Amino acid sequence: MARVVVIGGGWAGAGAALAARMAGADVTLLERTDMLLGTGLVGGIMRNNGRFTATEEHIAMGMGRLWGTIDANLRHRNVAFPGHNHADLYDVSITEPAIRALLEGEGIDVRTQARVTDAVRSGDTLAAVKLGDELVEADVFVETTGSAGPQNNCTKYGNGCAMCALRCPTFGGRVSVAAKAGIEELRATRMDGSVGVMSGSCKLHTDSVSPELRRRLAETGVAVVPLPDELKVGGAKAELLGTKACQQYALPAFAENVVLLDTGHVKLMSPFFPLAQLRTVPGLENARFEDPYSGGVGNSIRYLSMTPRSDALQADGLSNLFVGGEKTGPLVGHTEAIVSGSLAGANAVRWAAGRELVTLPRSLACGDIIASAGEVLRDGDLSQKLTFSGASFFERMKAADLYTTDAQTVRDRVAAAGLTDVFRSSSK
Repeated sequence: MARVVVIGGGWAGAGAALAARMAGADVTLLERTDMLLGTGLVGGIMRNNGRFTATEEHIAMGMGRLWGTIDANLRHRNVAFPGHNHADLYDVSITEPAIRALLEGEGIDVRTQARVTDAVRSGDTLAAVKLGDELVEADVFVETTGSAGPQNNCTKYGNGCAMCALRCPTFGGRVSVAAKAGIEELRATRMDGSVGVMSGSCKLHTDSVSPELRRRLAETGVAVVPLPDELKVGGAKAELLGTKACQQYALPAFAENVVLLDTGHVKLMSPFFPLAQLRTVPGLENARFEDPYSGGVGNSIRYLSMTPRSDALQADGLSNLFVGGEKTGPLVGHTEAIVSGSLAGANAVRWAAGRELVTLPRSLACGDIIASAGEVLRDGDLSQKLTFSGASFFERMKAADLYTTDAQTVRDRVAAAGLTDVFRSSSK
């Protein structure tokens, strides 16, 4: 039985660990903090726009147990908000323990407060990673440590440590295994060419918004509140849109309104918002940030650590290191992380068994986004951000007739590619 170590327990790491375990490996998941899901502790949006198609592809390829756990913890289904349709919103408070229970129930050794600090290289392979004084060895490794932090990066490229869900001051900053092993990584830029982009949303304490807004959010999952005239287009709110990773939300409606979603807390669709200004918005006179705690002045800076890799998600220069999530390139979103992480986990087991690696074809949205992100890393514009849910890649999906909300059509495409249940059997 192959031994696989997954470093990083965000959505990509969860997908990688489950896929590797389903392929028959002995899997250990090492997570720096005391909770899984990473930025998924703040997020909560699934199946909006092209993510519906990607999710159905992923289910058809055999990852239904993961999606079933997410679906069992939704607060709202089929929600529409500006620029986005048929979104599902999961509960950020209860989904993390549910995912942990799923992984542990599958026999995965989930180790939290397990911060990897170094890598031991042997030729073109990774021999071990360092966990304090402990050396953790494996046949193959999957890195899904993300691309945000540590604190000095948020200070250098942003507005300082905002005390976000990643909690670097408490658990130590992110350490890139690929970089420690000698791989030269890449950094994404903003539209103006400056390095790094901000996380795209904040959480507000539910009880700090007005009873009317709470009612609307509980009933429909969404509230769109017009901004006072002085904060609309041309003001501070509009300028924020260019700083954020989630360019699918860089729409006029997000500059002219406060867009709120119910994910257990109140999700504010803005990278940050000066508190004094936010409290001038009707219904938000008593607003308080829940995450990041300093969401009035900043947010985490991301895409500072992207690893050159193949479309099978094998790192360049290290044959037994695979990468998922934001390590794979400028992919934005939980669905994108899960898809890439699961492919990395499955291919890690294939590599250990000496079998051919899987490359998802561009006839599938999942394959096309992984290939497109790889092209950006090799010779593209590093200000691009790719997501199934909007901006340039969603337009690409529609132009290529990849976007559909018909689940049977998706299953037929996956079958035509010969990938039905590919993640469920190590013999495929």
